Amino acid sequence: MKPIVLTLFIIPFLLILSPNKEPYNSNIVVLELFTSQGCSSCPAADAILNEVKSENIIALSYHVDYWNYIGWKDPFSKSKYSDKQRKYAVKFNSSSIYTPQLVINGKEHIVGSNKKLLNQKIEQYKMIKSKSHIFVSKVSKSEDQVRFSYNFEGDISNKNFRIILVVNERKTSVKRGENRNREIVNGNIVVNEQQFKLENNSGIGSILIPEIVTPTDDLSLILIIENDDLDIATASYTAL
Repeated sequence: MKPIVLTLFIIPFLLILSPNKEPYNSNIVVLELFTSQGCSSCPAADAILNEVKSENIIALSYHVDYWNYIGWKDPFSKSKYSDKQRKYAVKFNSSSIYTPQLVINGKEHIVGSNKKLLNQKIEQYKMIKSKSHIFVSKVSKSEDQVRFSYNFEGDISNKNFRIILVVNERKTSVKRGENRNREIVNGNIVVNEQQFKLENNSGIGSILIPEIVTPTDDLSLILIIENDDLDIATASYTAL
């Protein structure tokens, strides 16, 4: 009788553990925040972004360099991130760029500190099921780079592949500028990004770890597939 009882117990337990569900990245939401340590309204947006991120909500912070003129040079800022924001401005027919600007799935933008509107947009985009998926495997991290294999399920025509390396959190004592004498907590910091045309559904990729990354930093690898109009089709997140 003992084996029969055990069998009856295991079957429903397996049913609970093995539901029929979509791959985790089928309803992905990618949030791209353009921010700066020199901007007094940015810390609130940084905190909100860190609060809403989850397994299916990928958070990215791009530190722009056009705030550096006021006396504090953001150590994470890069001119190419300002240029990236300008490309979104062209797409959205905006006459100027600003911080904190938050772009959702490459399709629309809002003020990054508007938490109520952001939560509404997240719920809206979570309902949109992706027609494509990207899966990551064989991830390895060495002293100077991260390597991985990927498999993309979907149409690769007119698609671009973005490889992104993120520092999960860093505290900085800001000495000058609008946030002078404050300790700023930044999260989801993009420290390196590469982009190229997607030519194959599967392959091997890598990204360099820049010098600004310290041995104590927790890193994440983000892969994004987008079209030529910057609309994000799907993405994946891997903690390193």
